[in-house]
Amino acid sequence: MENNHGAKHHYFYAVGLSYKKADAEVRGKFSLDALAKTRLLEQAKNEGIPSLIVTSTCNRTEIYGYAEHPFQLIKLLCENSHGTVEEFQKVAYVLKNQEAINHIFRVGTGLDSQILGDFEIISQLKNGFAESRSLGLINTFLDRLLNSVIQASKKIKNETEISSGATSVSFASVQYIIKNVPDIGNKNILLFGTGKIGRNTCENLVKHTKNEHITLINRTKDKAEKLAGKLNLIVKDYSELHLELQNADVVVVATGAQNPTVDKAILNLKKPMLILDLSIPKNVHENVKELQDVTLIHLDHLSQMTDETLENRKKHIPAAENIIEEIKEEFLVWTKSRKFAPTIHALKEKLNAMKKSELDFQSKKIADFNEEQAEIISSRIIQKITTHFANHLKDDATMVDESIEWIEKVFQIEANSK
Repeated sequence: MENNHGAKHHYFYAVGLSYKKADAEVRGKFSLDALAKTRLLEQAKNEGIPSLIVTSTCNRTEIYGYAEHPFQLIKLLCENSHGTVEEFQKVAYVLKNQEAINHIFRVGTGLDSQILGDFEIISQLKNGFAESRSLGLINTFLDRLLNSVIQASKKIKNETEISSGATSVSFASVQYIIKNVPDIGNKNILLFGTGKIGRNTCENLVKHTKNEHITLINRTKDKAEKLAGKLNLIVKDYSELHLELQNADVVVVATGAQNPTVDKAILNLKKPMLILDLSIPKNVHENVKELQDVTLIHLDHLSQMTDETLENRKKHIPAAENIIEEIKEEFLVWTKSRKFAPTIHALKEKLNAMKKSELDFQSKKIADFNEEQAEIISSRIIQKITTHFANHLKDDATMVDESIEWIEKVFQIEANSK
């Protein structure tokens, strides 16, 4: 987990924040769009960070990377988002080496998701991985680690029922609407924005309510038309938002705007209205609650609507954790052997040099010296000695760094990993 570049020590860190301690507003400040992510990676490259992956979703923003000090990664995050170091320190986590490895396994397999068993995050990690790789920011360690996490995620998906039953936020939204809006099939529903959760909610509404009155408005109309064509919705111009808000019974807001796009001033109510804000940062101003007939429900509230599906999922956590342990163990064996491989290699070379000079010496001294037999015997002895050392270094109880240092000192070798 350490990597020596010259005399500098690089360690593996996970720095970030998630729904666990950071509310929607704070997460919004630290969220990174595609452009910010690219800028961050390019800055990392210029600042000499050898390897990192960035991921930002509505529930978390994280950097997994190699650095001398975690502040190098925190600085990258704060300089490319709207968040400050002070805010970060209040809600963030900084994990190092083994803890960082444990964390990325839990995140990538949906065990750390706001909705247990949500596998959305693994595709986000894969995308982050691909972008870092295209910029030459993936070292062997991170490459192997990410592939192990992907393998664990796949295995958990296939062999456990941790993601059985529908319980995404969009599903919770639809359940909420169906439970709280009578005669939903005949009501006017307006989807404003084409954010992922909004799109999924819309698809579910079409499927579960057989509603023919769903209107879609997006700032860029072609995106709206693409989605509408698929779902058979009515598309209206962004300029008609005020008018459509007057007709709507249910409004689903899923825009990616940084500031509220719906507030009290633009609502001209003729009847009760339910507004679901599925955006991060929040896109509906709190002041709409001042209107008597408005009910405002935010994403965080829907995430708490954990039904029995989630309770059922919890039963499968131990099975998922067993799979993680097994794959993580393979990964750790690899990192350990990778760490001491140069030392074993150098030891072998040293012993071979001793063997060569000894055979040269004895062949001159001993009559009828059988070089071939001597070669076979001494090579086998060297193999057995190095295997002993390798087994010692592989042992869980071994302090690898100290042992490497000791072996190098005793045999006066310099492993070329440095």
